[in-house]
Amino acid sequence: MASNVTQHACPSPMKATSNGAFQGDNPLDFALPLIILQICLVLVLTRALAFLLKPLKQPRVIAEIIGGILLGPSVLGRNKAYLSAVFPPRSLTVLDTLANIGLIFFLFLVGIEMDPKSLSRTGKRILSIAVAGITVPFALGIGSSFILRSTISKGVDGPPFLIFMGVAFSITAFPVLARILAELKLLTTDVGKMAMSAAAVNDVAAWILLALAVALSSTGHSPLVALWVLFCGCGFVAGAILIFRPIFSWMARRSQEGEPVDETYICATFAAVLAAGFVTDTIGIHALFGAFVLGVLVPKEGPFAGALVEKVEDLVSGLFLPLYFASSGLKTNVATIEGLQSWGLLVLVIFTACFGKIVGTIVVSRACKVPWRESFTLGFLMNSKGLVELIVLNIGKDRKVLNDQTFAIMVLMALFTTFITTPIVMIIYKPSKREGSADYKNKTIERKDASSQLRILSCFHSTKNIPTMINLIEASRGSGRQEGLCVYALHLTELSERSSAILMVHKARKNGLPFWNKGRKDSDHIVVAFEAFQQLCHVSIRPMTSISAMSNMHEDICTSAESKKVAMIILPFHKHQRVDGALETTRTDFRWVNQKVLQHAPCSVGILIDRGLGGASQVSASDVSFSITVLFFGGRDDREALAYAVRMAEHPGINLIVIRITMELEAVGDIAVIDMNSESNTESRLLDDKVLAEFHKNIPKDASIQYEERLVKDAAEIVAVAQNFSRCNLFLVGRTPTGVIEPVFNGRSDCPEIGPIGSLLASPDLSTTASVLVVQQYSNHPPSDLPAIPEDPGSN
Repeated sequence: MASNVTQHACPSPMKATSNGAFQGDNPLDFALPLIILQICLVLVLTRALAFLLKPLKQPRVIAEIIGGILLGPSVLGRNKAYLSAVFPPRSLTVLDTLANIGLIFFLFLVGIEMDPKSLSRTGKRILSIAVAGITVPFALGIGSSFILRSTISKGVDGPPFLIFMGVAFSITAFPVLARILAELKLLTTDVGKMAMSAAAVNDVAAWILLALAVALSSTGHSPLVALWVLFCGCGFVAGAILIFRPIFSWMARRSQEGEPVDETYICATFAAVLAAGFVTDTIGIHALFGAFVLGVLVPKEGPFAGALVEKVEDLVSGLFLPLYFASSGLKTNVATIEGLQSWGLLVLVIFTACFGKIVGTIVVSRACKVPWRESFTLGFLMNSKGLVELIVLNIGKDRKVLNDQTFAIMVLMALFTTFITTPIVMIIYKPSKREGSADYKNKTIERKDASSQLRILSCFHSTKNIPTMINLIEASRGSGRQEGLCVYALHLTELSERSSAILMVHKARKNGLPFWNKGRKDSDHIVVAFEAFQQLCHVSIRPMTSISAMSNMHEDICTSAESKKVAMIILPFHKHQRVDGALETTRTDFRWVNQKVLQHAPCSVGILIDRGLGGASQVSASDVSFSITVLFFGGRDDREALAYAVRMAEHPGINLIVIRITMELEAVGDIAVIDMNSESNTESRLLDDKVLAEFHKNIPKDASIQYEERLVKDAAEIVAVAQNFSRCNLFLVGRTPTGVIEPVFNGRSDCPEIGPIGSLLASPDLSTTASVLVVQQYSNHPPSDLPAIPEDPGSN
């Protein structure tokens, strides 16, 4: 008997830390150093795969699933020495525990991102598409389960297996779909909005069905146990709504915009998440259900939800969540799929899953009068799987509902259906096919009919840009005539790899529509600023949101400008002013965005160097008193700057000074002078003279406009002229003056996107508090003086 006990005794538990290799300990025999090695290995492999798959626009979940499979017995795990050293069986409890803690908090984030109010506003068409995307694949999943039970899954418990298969077939991964739509620039299209709404409904239905499947798989004794689990689960949801929702609402009300959220609220919320996980696990559902329910109950308005996400997101999504994929990969052994029958079942499962989702969605979409191409696109988008799919499969594996072979087949099905989504959607729904290139007349501010409506696309990265932007808009509205100025305020939001990027999806509206809706109370101070300005002034402001990666953010800007037929895009400079007045770089990749816009813009472009035009707050129309200086050297860009300045001078609070700077041709010195006898420059000079003559003719009618001419010999005299007018509020200059190619200030200009004069005015050598707007007039020939831009500017 004694020998028998010794033979079957469990291995001794691993100690946490070792004494070190120098004292004879192998670190891999201890829990802490081993889990550190496992985490590092998982992170390095999944990030490397994500980098390799980035050109294919694949979501990161694909890299993490593949990485998990590679680490498991399917590939690297074939080497038994590696598997026993790096992922020994006795270490898997620690790995699974950490992975599940990360999963609990990730599901809390998913719950925060789920807006129940948006589900209640779902229309009949979206609801019909969502129901078809659930019921058809669910039915086919149940049908496939009978085939699997008669072949490779003999002996499994029937009802739980049927429901697990149905849920696995019917899931649409809401977070993965959001990222795919953002990558493909489909978020604000009709297809994108339909897909997001239908996926949200699908997600909620999948969680309910999964809860049912878990409840059924929990019982080994009596069907009444499953019924009791379901009743207790419903009781938990009702109790959470009654107890936690008012508490979270109270916390959200006490969290003020612009102030840090009380740490006590954060810690209490995290403790509540873990407690909810404990309760649902005790009930017999799963700990992640409690976390998800609490996330859904957190109010979405105000800074409270954002603070929760910010505190937990990077650690969970970046560190712990990949461990869940590694844990899944260690359970996935592709080698179990062997023989013609197994591979035939894999093909059958993939075909059935795709057929149910795609065909079911297409048929109902066509019945709802959605065009053919949009219906096909919607079908493939709804076919994407992701983390929730793996959660379903892992729970099924842990509950002994899915065996090794069925589990491997289902994981490969999830991987395949998600992988094909992006390339197929790009083929059948190319962005170039969605909208034709809209050609329009007024692509510049300089035009024959100066009384026509001026349309401007003003871009901003953060709230710091807004006061100056609003004050510039106020100065640009001219005489205040109705319909004189229409401004589209484009909020440039970076789509990062963080999971909470999905929160931005909820804020995205169709271009041209405001951030806010009637009857909705929103404390967002961006909205308040625009609403207040729009009510006080005769200016139509239409806020928009762009959600894209830095590498293609310029595409959103140029596409928006073209679709709104604007005459000028105004971009913030990539440097901002410090407290001491010096300019420092915000982010280098904003600079590449500006340069790409200059190269591809369908209209004129202005880059605003912000030194606080009008101060840190909005200036009311009656208090506007700005002095604007135009340094005019000559050329199309300078004429565009002058046309904009003349428009601004119509405002009663604007004083305009135009300085025409000419150079003595023989004084080249520090200045590289162009050949003034060439035909193109002769024509440009004639146009300059004509424009200035017309401008000069109107000066006697308006005492607020002054005109001067200055003759200079070298760079030092240009600096002196600029210094003389440094007390103004705003400089307006052209990006590439034709009278001067490049003033040689300290060798060369560090910022070719703002040209030589813009670089001078942005230089710390010039003592001024004036903001600067550097203007490039639209031309059929893009500028050739900008440097080559890195392939991936986001990496800088």
